[in-house]
Amino acid sequence: MAKQVLVVGLGQFGLGLVRALSQSDVEIIAVDSDEKQVNIAASWVSRAVCFDATDEDALAQLHPEKRDVCVCATGDQSKEVSIICTALFKQFGAKRIIARANDDLHARILRLVGADEVVNPEWDFGERFAPRIISENVLGEMLLGSDLVISEIMAPSHLWGKSLADLRLQTRFGITIIAVRDQKTGKISNVGPDYIIADGDVVVSAAKRGSIQKLLGEGN
Repeated sequence: MAKQVLVVGLGQFGLGLVRALSQSDVEIIAVDSDEKQVNIAASWVSRAVCFDATDEDALAQLHPEKRDVCVCATGDQSKEVSIICTALFKQFGAKRIIARANDDLHARILRLVGADEVVNPEWDFGERFAPRIISENVLGEMLLGSDLVISEIMAPSHLWGKSLADLRLQTRFGITIIAVRDQKTGKISNVGPDYIIADGDVVVSAAKRGSIQKLLGEGN
C-alpha cells in the first residue's frame, strides 16, 4: 500500500516537495489557499484542494490522522499560519508531523505545538553549499547524524596514480571510500584497496566533518 502524505502549503518548498514525492509510490494530498498554486500541483498529486490552512473544519475533512506523514510547508507565507496548522495536525492525531521553520524561535514554537520534525530548507541548503565555496573539488555533501558526512569530491591531483592502500586515507584522515564514479561515463564502482585513483574520478566517501577539507588542503 502506498504511503499517504498530506502537504499543506505550496510555495517553492511545498511544490518542490510534492514534485519530488510524485516520482515515488506515494499518495499525495496537497493544500494551499492560492488556487493558482493548487492548479500547478494538481498534475503531481492524487488530490489538490484549495482552502486556508487555519480552517479547522476543512482540514479535518482530509483526515490528517489517517495519513502516514503530514507536512506543514507554509513557513514562507506566514509563521502564524504554520503554527496553527501544525497545532491542528497534532490535535487531529497526525502520526508524524513535519513543519517548515523560518528561524530558531519559529522552530522552537513549532516543536512545542506538536511538530515531530522541523526543517529549514534555506539553512540546509546553505550548510550543504558552503563546502563548495571552500573548495571547488567538493561536488556535494550530506550530513548523517551530528558528525558523519557523506561527500562527493573530484579526486584532487595529488591522489592521481596512487592506490587506496598506499593513500591510507582511513588511517591518516579517518576517511572511508564508499565508491568511485567515473565523471565521463557516470559509472559507479565499488573499489578495493588496490584501486588506483585517476584523473576524472569522483570519489564518494564517509568521514567526520572537516576530514575532507584536511585531505584537499594537503595538496595545496
